Amino acid sequence: MATDGFNLSFYNKENIPNGADFKIGIVVSEWNDDITFNLLEGAQQALIDNGVMPFNITVKYVPGAFELPLGCQMLLEADEDLDGVIAIGCVIQGETKHFDFVCQGATQGIMEVQLEYNVPVSFCLLTDNTKQQSIDRSGGKHGNKGIECAVACLKMIGLQEDLS
Repeated sequence: MATDGFNLSFYNKENIPNGADFKIGIVVSEWNDDITFNLLEGAQQALIDNGVMPFNITVKYVPGAFELPLGCQMLLEADEDLDGVIAIGCVIQGETKHFDFVCQGATQGIMEVQLEYNVPVSFCLLTDNTKQQSIDRSGGKHGNKGIECAVACLKMIGLQEDLS
């Protein structure tokens, strides 16, 4: 695996827009919450580290990854001032095709929400083969994907502002 032994969550803060004026929503799946809550913690800390005020971060919870797209849509409809959203979830491969359907539905749904609302929706959905892989990507040896997705969200908001 190309990421073996690498912490992928390092970034250069100088390349990130200052989020002092940004309002961010985060939708978190409660399924596999030992993983998703670590991702949430990483995302929140990265946002705050890059200037987003804690009172400008709204966190809402949904039961599972399949509900992430609707949760993001509901959040964007409830708060039209959001500059971006981070969708956080974790699906771990099981013995059935359920994994494939949940991953595909959540992925496609999140893409559709961001295109329909023209608001960045950062994809923080772990789709791992094992629980250990999820642990490694939620604060373990490969970093915290929540940090990476918060940085991506800030960059996309910055791009959108630059193009406006």
